[in-house]
Amino acid sequence: MAKPNSEDFASKRHNSFHWTRKVGSDENDDVSSHNPLPDNTKPLPKHNPSSSSSSVITPKRKLQSFAVSRLRSVIASLSRARPGNNSGLGSRVVGTLFGSRRGHVHFSVQKDPTSPPAFLIELATPISGLVKEMASGLVRIALECDKAKEEGENENRRQGGGGKTKVTIPRRLVEEPMWRTYCNGKKCGFATRRDCGEKEKKVLKALEMVSMGAGVLPETEETSGGGGGDIMYMRAKFERIVGSRDSEAFYMMNPDSNGAPELSIYLLRI
Repeated sequence: MAKPNSEDFASKRHNSFHWTRKVGSDENDDVSSHNPLPDNTKPLPKHNPSSSSSSVITPKRKLQSFAVSRLRSVIASLSRARPGNNSGLGSRVVGTLFGSRRGHVHFSVQKDPTSPPAFLIELATPISGLVKEMASGLVRIALECDKAKEEGENENRRQGGGGKTKVTIPRRLVEEPMWRTYCNGKKCGFATRRDCGEKEKKVLKALEMVSMGAGVLPETEETSGGGGGDIMYMRAKFERIVGSRDSEAFYMMNPDSNGAPELSIYLLRI
């Protein structure tokens, strides 16, 4: 058996070594051919649309938040909620006409029989005269008031100096203090808005269980006031119609009547 030649083995080893280097150099060439960028250049940063949009949206959001806060302050100043006022009246309310035999008519509007009155006025018409009018036929009571505006002064610090600006805040219709009264087209003096006092609270408390009807409350320590005699009352459901911020109407809902309501009360600010 012939011995392998050492020179042949070295040449083969040398050839295999060169082939390995060649393969490695070819792979490097392929990688470098697929990478068009030179080594000393850095890839451009990717464009992030959210970063640019955030820089644009941020001032808009600030402006919107300022507008929303400003709108809330205006609404709060216009609402001016007071204790005892119920602004949650719907399309169906409870209306009560009451007064002593020798006294004037009181008209109360409530959300339900147990809630405090949202609207309470005292008419110049005596209760006996209203009973006669209702016995003769339909009764239309119109209450009119002028568009008087309530002005309040708010201090406003301006740039370059201080100053005062007058803010005009219109009243809600049920908050008007004085009304001209017309009953079936005839002028009947003036009606005055009243706060619900102890006497009125006791009368409405005594009528909590009454949903509809008319009658007389005997004069007691709870309902007496000024020695006017027994308390005459009439309670019914009223349909409330809001025409605008300056007009509302209350129509008595009488299930026994197929025609027009027997009593209608109109609030007008002209």
